[in-house]
Amino acid sequence: MRLLAISGSLRAQSSNGELLLALTRLGAPAIEVEVYDDLGNLPHFNPDLDGEGAIPAPAVQDLRRAVARADGIVISSPEYAHGVPGALKNALDWLVSGPEIVYKPISLLSTSPRSTHAQAALAETLHTMSTALVEGACMALPIAGRGLDAAAIIGDAELRGRLEGVLTAMQAALPEYQARRAVLPAS
Repeated sequence: MRLLAISGSLRAQSSNGELLLALTRLGAPAIEVEVYDDLGNLPHFNPDLDGEGAIPAPAVQDLRRAVARADGIVISSPEYAHGVPGALKNALDWLVSGPEIVYKPISLLSTSPRSTHAQAALAETLHTMSTALVEGACMALPIAGRGLDAAAIIGDAELRGRLEGVLTAMQAALPEYQARRAVLPAS
């Protein structure tokens, strides 16, 4: 199984990034978790640049290829002013018009149990995009403000167990969503 992990934070040392790094280590070798780190390099979404016959910017093409290669997606995002960070929403906007994300199983993670507005907004956006939020793989983990890096997250028995549960839930959900994707028209 191959998961694409996307952090909604552009910070170099964010708790969301560390959480995803921990997930890459917990998944190996049975579950490959690729961290997408070009969120900040995507151009601002403009439908005029994505219409019929248009050739999207290389960064957009790379994002779409990474999503297409993945069996599922894990998003860990902070909340800014009760909303989704602009860079993450921008990436999702670039995925709206294509088939790459349709019916993909999605895990939504947050490093702060207080960040409920962004999670709800992300869930709504992803539902509109015909993705499937995986029960048991969407949760808030108490990491923010604790200064934990990936090794410390893995070293915490409770956090490790919850992340292993995310991977298990994603694996269990995969066959159902692969069957749904199999009937999509070829692009």
